[in-house]
Amino acid sequence: MLHGRSGEQADLDRVLALARGGRSGVLLIRGPAGIGKSALLDYAARGAEGMRVLRSAGAESEATLPFAALHLLLRSGLDRIPALPDAQARALSGALGLGDIAPANRFLVGLATLNLLSELAGDGALLCLIDDAQWIDPASMDALVFAARRLEAEGVAMIFAARSGFPAVGLPELRLGGLDDAAAAALLPAGLPPQVRERLLYESAGNPLALIELPAALTAEQRAGRLSPVGAMPVADRVQEAFQAQIATLAEPARTALLIAAADGTGEIHTLVRAGATLHGLEAAAHRHLIEVRGAVVGFRHPLIRAAAYQSAPVTARLAAHRALAEALAGSAAADAADRRAWHLAAATVGPDEGVARELEQTAARARTRGGHAAIAAAYERAAELADDPARRSARLAAAALAASDAGLMSRAAELADRAAPDVDDPDLIAALIQVRAHRRFELSTPQEAGRIIVDSIPRVAARSAERSAWLLVEGIRCAWYAGDHRLAEEAAACLRALPGIDSPLIDGALGLARMVSGDFGGGITLLGEAVTPEALAGLGVPGLSFAASLCLPLGRPDLCQEINLRVAADCRDSGMIGWLSFALENQGFAQGMLGRYDEATASVTTGLRLATDLGHEHRISHLTCVLAWVLAHQGDVRGCRAKADEGLARAGERGLAPAAAIGRWALGLLELGRGRPDAALEHLEAIPPAGIAVAAAADQVEAAVRSGRPERAREPLARYLTWAKHAGRPSSDAIALRCRALVEDDGRHFAEAVHRHAEGDQPYEHARTRLAFGEWLRRARRRADARAQLREALETFEQLGATSWAERARAELRATGDVPAAPRRAGDPLSVLTAQERQVVRLAAAGASNRDIAGQLFLSPRTVGYHLYKAFPKLGITSRAQLAAIVRASSRPD
Repeated sequence: MLHGRSGEQADLDRVLALARGGRSGVLLIRGPAGIGKSALLDYAARGAEGMRVLRSAGAESEATLPFAALHLLLRSGLDRIPALPDAQARALSGALGLGDIAPANRFLVGLATLNLLSELAGDGALLCLIDDAQWIDPASMDALVFAARRLEAEGVAMIFAARSGFPAVGLPELRLGGLDDAAAAALLPAGLPPQVRERLLYESAGNPLALIELPAALTAEQRAGRLSPVGAMPVADRVQEAFQAQIATLAEPARTALLIAAADGTGEIHTLVRAGATLHGLEAAAHRHLIEVRGAVVGFRHPLIRAAAYQSAPVTARLAAHRALAEALAGSAAADAADRRAWHLAAATVGPDEGVARELEQTAARARTRGGHAAIAAAYERAAELADDPARRSARLAAAALAASDAGLMSRAAELADRAAPDVDDPDLIAALIQVRAHRRFELSTPQEAGRIIVDSIPRVAARSAERSAWLLVEGIRCAWYAGDHRLAEEAAACLRALPGIDSPLIDGALGLARMVSGDFGGGITLLGEAVTPEALAGLGVPGLSFAASLCLPLGRPDLCQEINLRVAADCRDSGMIGWLSFALENQGFAQGMLGRYDEATASVTTGLRLATDLGHEHRISHLTCVLAWVLAHQGDVRGCRAKADEGLARAGERGLAPAAAIGRWALGLLELGRGRPDAALEHLEAIPPAGIAVAAAADQVEAAVRSGRPERAREPLARYLTWAKHAGRPSSDAIALRCRALVEDDGRHFAEAVHRHAEGDQPYEHARTRLAFGEWLRRARRRADARAQLREALETFEQLGATSWAERARAELRATGDVPAAPRRAGDPLSVLTAQERQVVRLAAAGASNRDIAGQLFLSPRTVGYHLYKAFPKLGITSRAQLAAIVRASSRPD
C-alpha cells in the first residue's frame, strides 16, 4: 500500500490505460533519493495485468559500459531482433554485443529500439520500467529517450524514475515531493513518544525512506526521547548515515561482502565469491534487509545502502576490493568482463601505470565497435591520467576529446582538448584538436570564433600536412558563410589558395562560397557550378554530397539541391549517419519551398528540427526554425510564421548566426508583403545584410520598396538581384529579374516576357507572383480582360499551393476587374485535409513503400505509420491502400 500517492497512482493508471488501448504513453518520475520513485514503479508493475513487463535500472558501476542498461531492458526479447529491418537489426545487435558490426550511429540504435519495443508489444501491450535513470550509461540513455519521444501508437508504456542528472528534455515529468503529515505519520512505527514522532516528521521532510529507516537507526535512549537538537544534514545524508550505522553493527565478513558487492555493482554471486565475499557474510547482510538475493544475483535494497557500504569503508579497503574484483574477472568468458576488469584495475590504481592504461585503451577500442562514444571518452581520459609519458597522455586526451565530440558533449570535448599538451606533433591529432575546439565555439558561441580558431591554427597544421589544412579551411569558409563575415571568408580562401598540390571540386566550391560572401557573384557562381557537376559528385560520401547540395541554392538550382538531398537522406538512413540528416533535411525543405512544395517542405523541416533537437545541435535548430517560418510565410500562416521567426531570430541573435537571422527576417518580410503591408515588409527586408541569402530575398525587397511608394530604395536590391541572375542564368531567376525591372520601370513588356520565361522554369509560386503583378498592371492600364486571364491563373496556382494570403490578394484584384472569383479552396489537392505527418505517410505509401519502409524514413514505428494511415483513409474517403496513388496524383503541384 502506498501512502499519500493517490494522484501519482492515477497518473500511472492513465499511462497503462493508453497502452492497453493501443496508444503509447511515457512518464518520467523525478525526485530525490528515498522519495518513493521505485515504489511507484512497483505499483505500475503490479497493475500491468495482461501486459508484458520489461525492467532495467541504471548502476553507477556500469555508467561507462555502453548499452549496459539497454541490454538489461531488452534481454528477454533479443530473439525478436531478426524481425527488424536489416540495418536496424545489425545496429542493435552490434550495440548489445551480439554481432561484430559497430552501429554507425547512436540514433539508428534508437530507431531499432523503438521498433523492437513495438514488436515485443505484439497484439497486446508492453510496460517498460527504467529505475535509477540518472545512472544509465549515455549510449542507453540516447537510445531509450530517442524511442520514448517517438512512441505514439504501439501499445507501449515507458516509465522512467530518476533523480537529477537525467537529461530527458521533452518527456512528460511527474515530480515527487514529500508526503503530507498524515501520510508521513502512517509510516512511522507505533509506540514512539510524541516529541520523537514530531522530530522524525520534521527531519524526514516527508521522505518515505527516511520515515522508515530513521526510526530503525535510533538507539533505545533516542527512542525514549533523548534527541540532539542539532540536525542540519540533507535527508539523503541522514538516511545514508542510518544505513552506515546499521552496517557498522555487522561482523567483518558481512561488511567485507557488502563492500565487494558495492564496488562490483553487477551483483553476480560467483564473481563476488571469487573476489573474497563469503556466502555467510552475504546471508548476514540479507538477514538485516540490506541486500536481497534473487537466484544467482545480489541486489541492494536501495541505492543509498550501496553508497553507505562503499563510502563508509576505508580507502585502502576500497582499493583492495577493486583489485580483488579485477582478479576475479580475469579469464571470465562474459562479454563485458574485460571492460569491467580494466575499470576495476583503474579504480585500484593511485599513480601512473602504463599497463592499466593500455587495458583501458583496449576497452575504448571495444566501446568503439559498439558506438559508445561517451564510454570511449571516459576510457581514454582515465588512460591519459595513468600515462607515464606526456606524449601518450596528450594522444589519449585528444582521442577522448574526439569521442566526446562525437557523443555531442561539446563542452566536455573542449575541456579535454585544452588539457592536451600544446606540443603535439602528429598532424591528425593537431587537426582533430582544432576541429573539436572550433566545433565547440560554433555550437556554443559564434561561427566567427570557430572560423578564427581554424584560420589562426593553419600555419601549424600546414607545416605538417597540406591536405589536413585544406579541409580545415573548407570548414573555416563554411563558418564565415554562416557568420556572413566576408573578411574571414577572404582570409580563409587566401590560405586555401596558397596550399600546394590541393585539387578538388569541393575545394573549388568552398572558394566559390567565399567569393559569394564577398559579393563576387560572377566568380563565385562559376566555381560553385564546377563543384556540382555529375563528375564532381561521383564517388562523394554523405559529408561531401551535403556540402555540394548546399552550394546548389546560391546557384539558383533548387531542383538539383532536391535531387542531391534525396540521395543524401537515403544514404544517411541506410548508414545511420543521422547527424548529417538534419542538415540534409534543412536543405531539402528549403529547396522544396522554392519549388512550391510547401507541405513537403514543412514535413522535411519539421523532421529535421526534431532530429536536431535530439542531437542538441543548437545552430541547426536555429536554421531549421527560421526555414520553417519562411515556409509558413508562403502559406500565409501569420501566427505560426511569427512564432517561429521570433524564436529563430532570438536563437540566431544569441549565437551570431547571420544566415539564419536573414532567413527569419526574410520570412517576416515575405509574410507582410503577402498581407499587403509593404511598409512593414520593407523594414524587415532591409534589415538583411547584403550578402548570402540577401540575394534571394532581393526580389521581395524590390517589390516592397515599389509598393510602399519608395522606388529609390529598390535600386540597390535590384542591382544585386540582376547581377546574380545574370550569372546564374536560370529560367526562373531570369523571369524574376524581369518582374523586378517591370515593377521599377512600370513596363508591361517586361511583365509579359517574364511570364513567358517562367514557363521554362520550375518555381510555380514565383510564376503566380509574376502573373499577379502583371494582372495588377493590366487592370491599372484598363485592360480588364487581359488582367482577368493573368489573375485567374495566379489565383488557381496560389490556391493549389496553399498560399492563402497571396490567393486573397489575387481574389481582391479579380473582384476589382468586375470578376466574381470562387470561394477559397485548395483546388486539386485532396491531401489538404490531412495533417503534415499524415501527408508524409500517405505520399510514401502511395509510392509503394511498406509501413516498415516508411517507419525507417520518418523515424517512427510501423504501428504509428499504420495509425496515421488508419486516420487518413476516412478523411480521404477511401478504404484501401490501392486507392492512394490516384489520390496523390490528383494532389500533384503545377510545374
